[in-house]
This record gives sequence, C-alpha cells and structure tokens, in this order.
Amino acid sequence: MSLAERWPLADHHALRDELLTAWDRPGYHDLRHLEEVLDRLAALTAAGVGFDPTMVGLAAWFHDAVYDGSADDEERSAQWAERALPAAYADEVARLVRMTAHHRPADDDTSGAALSDADLGILAAPRERYDAYAGGVREDFAHVSDDDFRTGRAAVLRELAVRPRLFSTPQARELWEVAARANLRRELDALGGD
Repeated sequence: MSLAERWPLADHHALRDELLTAWDRPGYHDLRHLEEVLDRLAALTAAGVGFDPTMVGLAAWFHDAVYDGSADDEERSAQWAERALPAAYADEVARLVRMTAHHRPADDDTSGAALSDADLGILAAPRERYDAYAGGVREDFAHVSDDDFRTGRAAVLRELAVRPRLFSTPQARELWEVAARANLRRELDALGGD
C-alpha cells in the first residue's frame, strides 16, 4: 500500500498531498519516518494497544509536518493541524502533536501513548537503520556545529536513558525496550556522552 493510500480520512486529499510534499525532505524527519511511524502504529494495534486510529493516524501525519530543527517545530505542526483539519479532529490532533515535543503522555492517554511509542520506536531499530536514523538527525541539524551537536544530542539521549521506561504501553515495552536501550547506550558511547 502506498503512503498516500494510508491517509486516514476518506477525503481531504489535497491536504494529504500537501503533507506528503512537506515530508519530502532530506534528513531523518522525512517520508520514511512517516511511513515507519504508521508501520509501528499498525504493530501496536496488532499487539492489542487500543487507540483511536483516525485521530492517532492524523497526528502521525502532522507530528513532524513542519520540521527544520527549531524548538517550535511541534507547535507549528500542531497549528497547521488546527487550521487545516475539520473541527471534529483539529483540537485532538493538535494536542497529540504537541505531546510529541516531550513524549510524556498522561497515564490515561491511550492515543498519546500509542503515538509517542510509535514515534520513539525508531530507537529499537536494527543497527544499520538506527545508524541511518542517527545520521539523518545529524543532517536535520546541519546548521549546528559538530561540538554543539554532540553536546545536545548526548543530552537528549541521556534524558531518554534515565527514564524508568522509554515506552508508555506494555506492548511497546515488550517489543522495543531492550533494543532501544542498547542503541541509546551505543550512541551515547560513540558521542562520548557517558
């Protein structure tokens, strides 16, 4: 199934096409990332995680739709969702997009947990894909000096590594936690970020 065919609404194809154009860029936050998040949402569904597939699917399409490595990327993506989506979806999708700025959904936020887990699932990728992801993140921040990038990236990875759990759902923890922690440790070691 093509990425366009995975659009969660039966209509609004012009919006879908705008989003596909927005995601078509170099770096990690590209069309492949969108496709992988959608794949991981499908894996979570298959594992028994319950969430609203339309809302979370739309949030996946919007969550990095605006991305240039700025601190307000998620906010600008959420605002686009608020402007572009029908009222029945806009507020909830924007809320979910904003949550991806920190990946800390509330304990009772099943939709937020699914989106957060699907987005962070890249951390558990096989070594070759993880290394390509890390290289893509560096490309996303090409405007940052090597030293500043190493410092910032190590800080982000350390913040993740000290969490008692990376994933919010038991299913995602079962699927991805061990591999994700191994990848975080390996990248931190490579960055010299203890």
